Amino acid sequence: MTLLLTFIQKAIGQGVAILFGASGEIVTEKSGNLNLGIPGIMYMGGIAGLMGAFFYEKSTETPNGAIGVLVSLLCSLIASALGGLIYSFLTITLRANQNVVGLALTTFGVGFGNFFGGSISKLAGGVGQISVQTTAAAYRTTIPGLSKIPVIGTLFFSYGFLTYLSVIVAVVMTYFLKKTRRGLNLRAVGESPATADAAGINVSKYKYVATVTGAAIAGLGGLYFVMEYLGGTWSNNGFGDRGWLAIALVILALWNPDHAIWGSFVFGGLYILYIYLPGLNRATQELVKMLPYVVTIIVLIITSKRNKQENQPPASLGEAYFREDR
Repeated sequence: MTLLLTFIQKAIGQGVAILFGASGEIVTEKSGNLNLGIPGIMYMGGIAGLMGAFFYEKSTETPNGAIGVLVSLLCSLIASALGGLIYSFLTITLRANQNVVGLALTTFGVGFGNFFGGSISKLAGGVGQISVQTTAAAYRTTIPGLSKIPVIGTLFFSYGFLTYLSVIVAVVMTYFLKKTRRGLNLRAVGESPATADAAGINVSKYKYVATVTGAAIAGLGGLYFVMEYLGGTWSNNGFGDRGWLAIALVILALWNPDHAIWGSFVFGGLYILYIYLPGLNRATQELVKMLPYVVTIIVLIITSKRNKQENQPPASLGEAYFREDR
């Protein structure tokens, strides 16, 4: 029983960063933009938040956790939104190939994170010496009282606020996309930008806002991983393939943020399943790690065979929009 509770708790912890990334990518893809730069943007959001907290704590003898959280949140949102803005300018304004720009942004973001992570490591006294304990402790603060309840407290109330924020963001995004006029306009832009344009919808504006907002949300996944999951430390290439899992989760969730909630926790469980399976060698561990992608492929095949419109990606996904002169 204890082992099962630990596994579920760890699976949820693994899934939060993936959920942030998937929620951000779903909003982006609903506008017709395919941002493969999400893994790099998560790195940018993580290292920017860590740097903000590091320099804040270094500047005062008695750092305040709440201020550290605000500073790191702001830095993370700005850096990841900037990554989304770069992507938007190149793909929407300049109409560059979205796949190429996204992959280039991922390469840039990983390098950005590792470079500045190494730089502040030297300032902190060496590799692995970065520590923002006060800010990290604030991120890891659980709900008082409720987290002490046996079983229920462990499963539902033993997480920091970013875990609950990830679920709230997904629910709000679902409501926005399905129940609001702006959400329906955004979906119209993703399905047929020419038709949306003819109806008076500013296609470029919706694409820019959705892509930058999506990038900012994804960046929170990087911040969560650094602050809450790792406890305020940095490890080069430490995110692994969580960014790519976030993109895969978009397909598993059928482009619905609410489906991404349970999907992220399933992915989180599959991602760490090899730790709990006895008798695996290095080769079989890597095979088990492939399970999230295998599940995604299976879901993609099933949904393609059913051919339901609501289970398909936006019709203009990955395509640049060229407005015809009238």
